[in-house]
Amino acid sequence: MLARIGVSDVDDLLVDIPADARIRGLLDVPGAMSEMDLRAELEARAARNRPVSEFHAFLGGGAYEHFIPAALRALVGKPEFFTAYTPYQAEVSQGLLQSIYEFQSLLVRLTGMEVANASLYDGATALAEAVFMAHATTGRPEVVIPRNLHPQWREVVRTQLARSQMTIREVGYAADGTIDRAALAGAIGERTAAVVFASPNFFGAIESCRELVEASHSAGALAIHCFHPTSLALLATPGEVGADIAVAEGQPLGIPLSYGGPYVGLFCARKEHVRRMPGRLIGRSVDAKGRRAFVMTLQTREQHIRRAQATSNVCTNQALCAFAATVYLALLGPRGLRTVAETAFARAHALLAALEKSGAARRRFAAPFWNECVVEVEPALWKRGFSAELAARGILGGIPLGASYPELDGCLLVAATETTRDESIRAYADAAAALAASAAPTAAPARR
Repeated sequence: MLARIGVSDVDDLLVDIPADARIRGLLDVPGAMSEMDLRAELEARAARNRPVSEFHAFLGGGAYEHFIPAALRALVGKPEFFTAYTPYQAEVSQGLLQSIYEFQSLLVRLTGMEVANASLYDGATALAEAVFMAHATTGRPEVVIPRNLHPQWREVVRTQLARSQMTIREVGYAADGTIDRAALAGAIGERTAAVVFASPNFFGAIESCRELVEASHSAGALAIHCFHPTSLALLATPGEVGADIAVAEGQPLGIPLSYGGPYVGLFCARKEHVRRMPGRLIGRSVDAKGRRAFVMTLQTREQHIRRAQATSNVCTNQALCAFAATVYLALLGPRGLRTVAETAFARAHALLAALEKSGAARRRFAAPFWNECVVEVEPALWKRGFSAELAARGILGGIPLGASYPELDGCLLVAATETTRDESIRAYADAAAALAASAAPTAAPARR
C-alpha cells in the first residue's frame, strides 16, 4: 500500500507532525500473538497506571472531578443512546432528537440565553466557532482575547484563525487576576468583531461581566462569555449580563474525566443570531396526524457539501455526551446544582485557608473566586520540587502555571469540587506544613 501511494515508510505519512511531538518507544508492541497473550500484555501495560482514587487530587484548569449519579450511567449506557450516531436522516430517530431538544431547553434555562444548539465538539472549539460567528455577523476582522483565558483555548482559536482573515488582539490581566480594563479599552475599536472573556477565568477569578459586555457593545462588538456551567447556579448568567454568545465546556455536567475526552461544547446565543449559529438546532413540530414530532429545524447545508462556504468547520454534535449532560441536569435540578456549586465554593475556600495556614503558599490574586484559585508557593519549597514531593506523598497539588505564564513560575492553580473531602484538604495542608518546616532555615546555636 505504501508503494501504491508513493512513499517508502510509514513515517513518511507523518511528515506534517513535528518530530518532537511524536511518541517514541511508549507504543512499541511485540509482533503477532494469540488473543490470550495479547490480553495479558494489555493488562500488564494498564497496570502501570495509578488510579486517581489513590491520590488526593486538586487539579482543575478546565477538567473537573464531579460525582456522577448511578442513574446517569445506567441511562446513558442504554444501547439506543450509546450506539446512536449524529443524526443525518434525523426524523427517523425521534428518541435521540427529543433528548437533544431537552438538552437545548435545559441550556437555555441554565444560561438565560434565548437559543442553544445541539452541542459542539468541546469548549475550546465552541469558542473558535463563536469567534467565526461574530466575524460573519459584524464583518469586522479582529477579536480581543484576554491572557487570563484558558491557554489551550487561546491556542485553539489561534490555530483556527491562522488561515483566515481574522487577527487576535491579546490583552493582559490586572494585579487581581481579572482583565486589565485599561488595556481592554485600548484594544477595542471599530475593527473589533467580538470581545471574549471568561468568568470564572483560568485563574478562577470572577470578572465584572456586565462592564465587559457594556465595553464591547459601546464599540459595536459582540460579547462572548465563556462560562463554567456549574458556577451559574451561583453567579449571574450570560443572559443576565447581556452577552451575545455564551460558550462552555460541558464536562462538569456528568461526564467523566476520561483522560481528556470525549467532552461536549456548549453553545448559546441570542435569537437574532440563530441563522449564523454553527451546527444543528432541533425543534418541536407536529406530523401529518397532528402528533408531536421532533425535527432538525436548522442546519447549514454547506456543512455537508461545500466546506468553503460553511459557517462552521468543527461542529461535531457530541450527542452521547450531550445526553449525559441532559440526564445530569434533570437528575440534580436547580436545587441540586446549587448544592454542588455551594459545596465546591466552600471546599475551595477551606483549601486556600488551610494552605495559607500551613506556611507553604499564599493567595496570588485578590479577586473573588469560586472553585479554584492561584497560590504562590514559597520560593525555597518550589526550588526543592514542591509538586513532585507532594506527588510522592499521594497528593496532586495543582497545575504549575510557569509553562503558560512565565511570570507565574512558582504558582499553582488549585481546585476543589463537591467530591473534595475534608480529609483530603487536611492531608494537603499537613504535607505542605511538613515540607515548609523542613525547608525552614535552621537557627544558629546561641553563643555562650
